Amino acid sequence: MHLLPEDVGDILRLLDTLPFDEVDLETADLRVAFRRVDGGWTQESQILREPNVVQALSAEADGDPPAPISAQGPDGRDGLVEVRAPLPGTFYRAPKPGAPPYVDVGSRVEEDTVVGLIETMKLFNAIHANARGTVVEFLVDDAQVAQRDGALLLIEPDA
Repeated sequence: MHLLPEDVGDILRLLDTLPFDEVDLETADLRVAFRRVDGGWTQESQILREPNVVQALSAEADGDPPAPISAQGPDGRDGLVEVRAPLPGTFYRAPKPGAPPYVDVGSRVEEDTVVGLIETMKLFNAIHANARGTVVEFLVDDAQVAQRDGALLLIEPDA
């Protein structure tokens, strides 16, 4: 099940009619928590599926399955984990303007470490690392538009 921005809007409209101040929604791939705050709602989401590990492959001439080219492929990204945007929106590296970023290149992260926010339809969604390791590169700059399922940053996983 995939939640689209329109689905989130529908859920928020439904929640406005109910007396609850907090609702947690979980699917096999996604956990979303909605909390009522002064006159509105906040949303935090976490992707629960396995991280996408990037690995360059080469086709073998003898028909065997493809094998890794080397420890580091031509694009330098073998074995790195991509942290992807769960929704389209604006990617922010810090909780508010002028605040230090959640993480920088070289920062150690755990699966539940917040690495940034995606703003979609005036809702801010926390982006979690979903991997244990070290941040090696940001692929989307602060305050830039991110595509749904687009890679935001790369993490070198712990061995």
